[in-house]
Amino acid sequence: MTSEGEVRVLLREIRDTQREHLAEYRRVTERSLDLQQRAVARQEQMAYIYRRLLVVGGGLVAILFALLVYLLVRWSRYLF
Repeated sequence: MTSEGEVRVLLREIRDTQREHLAEYRRVTERSLDLQQRAVARQEQMAYIYRRLLVVGGGLVAILFALLVYLLVRWSRYLF
């Protein structure tokens, strides 16, 4: 009987330890998933900012190029 009681206690301890490990695994998995979702959201936000910056920068370059062409055409007789 003592041996059987010890086996039951040991099995209960193993079961409890496995439950603790499972709970910890779930906690870590949820944390990892949360971090991944935040990273994806941040990446999407940065992509949006990058696109806006690209459009604004491209527009600015186009305006400056048009201004340069205008000035070269207008002042070409004095420059060349």
